Amino acid sequence: MTDSLAHPAPLADPHLVYDPLAGDAPKDVVVLGSTGSIGTQAIDLVLRHPGRFRVTALSANGGRVALLAEQAHRLRVRTVAVAREDAVPALREALAAEYGPGEPLPEILAGPDAATQLAASACHTVLNGITGSIGLAPTLAALEAGRTLALANKESLIVGGPLVKALAKPGQIIPVDSEHAALFQALACGTRADVRKLVVTASGGPFRGRTKDELANVTVEDALAHPTWAMGPVITINSATLVNKGLEVIEAHLLYDIPFDRIEVVVHPQSYVHSMVEFTDGSTIAQATPPDMRGPIAIGLGWPERVADAAPAFDWSKASTWEFFPLDNEAFPSVNLARHVGRLAGTAPAVFNAANEECVEAFRSGALPFNGIMETVTRVVEEHGTPAQGTSLTVSDVLEAETWARARARELTGTTATAEARA
Repeated sequence: MTDSLAHPAPLADPHLVYDPLAGDAPKDVVVLGSTGSIGTQAIDLVLRHPGRFRVTALSANGGRVALLAEQAHRLRVRTVAVAREDAVPALREALAAEYGPGEPLPEILAGPDAATQLAASACHTVLNGITGSIGLAPTLAALEAGRTLALANKESLIVGGPLVKALAKPGQIIPVDSEHAALFQALACGTRADVRKLVVTASGGPFRGRTKDELANVTVEDALAHPTWAMGPVITINSATLVNKGLEVIEAHLLYDIPFDRIEVVVHPQSYVHSMVEFTDGSTIAQATPPDMRGPIAIGLGWPERVADAAPAFDWSKASTWEFFPLDNEAFPSVNLARHVGRLAGTAPAVFNAANEECVEAFRSGALPFNGIMETVTRVVEEHGTPAQGTSLTVSDVLEAETWARARARELTGTTATAEARA
């Protein structure tokens, strides 16, 4: 897989695996989005393997300063960063309460560029667990600085695909999404020439089996009741619309250089099989674990070595049923729309993602019905026209396209606050 953006390195020699008793140094890690779902689970993993990883810096939006201070103290980090400058006084107070007399307090960075600063700081691996396209700048900074990037922020790859691909060296990106971590591991079983298709699994969300008409009056509470995963509200609603799966199709195309017509989505309600690779000899390699993001996070932080007991394993002494169903593209048009914008490339994926973020916020505030999310996103994508393309794409192009898409989506939904401002 040497011609793809994120190809799996050879599996570690079983006689050369990490051995803390042999004096192996812990791997220095920067965690971006530390108070979110990915960040908190990553920290849990690190705290259970203190000789394996050492967190040197944390970043967060600034809405949960008490948790951030607690994390900083437990991990003894050098630096903490918050995107919101108005959160600094509360953060200083929380740190003072957390640290004992004489304990040195960490350095504080603040502002919209703080996470980007940390992404380029001295470390081995940057875990980008930020939600939303605001994760693009830290992604680019980490790659440019030569850090290994454990990427949970799919939006940065979606909106800035050509920019990310221009910077990333082979093997520099390790995907942390459960689906892409699964594909990453399964692809280690063959070469790119051996791959017939990628099969991305979807739980189907809380509305699996419902028709488009039956989705017309679902509530925010209904959409947030995901049957298998505990995630943040935006990602959970994206899972209900299957926008999340559409973004993952684009991400798989960019990571593995597989054409869109060879990337399939299948509904798997149990969320045991996280994705599959079908090879040309008829074999299908599936990666399966109980639903728990600590497994994919461990792949991102530890590869090419495994992290022992990162997440629970199956109890094969108990009976279980694994089901697979075709995707209902009429009720959930988001995946086909994502394929469309992925083929358009350029700024089209950024428009799709930004418009969706605004429409999700409009739905959460009661300004838009559930089906109106994709109807509005489709209209914004259609109005966007010909996107900036290819090697001429710049960060400014992406930001300009996003700004237009957000403004147009807010105009269509009659809302004013942006998704990023509410985050």
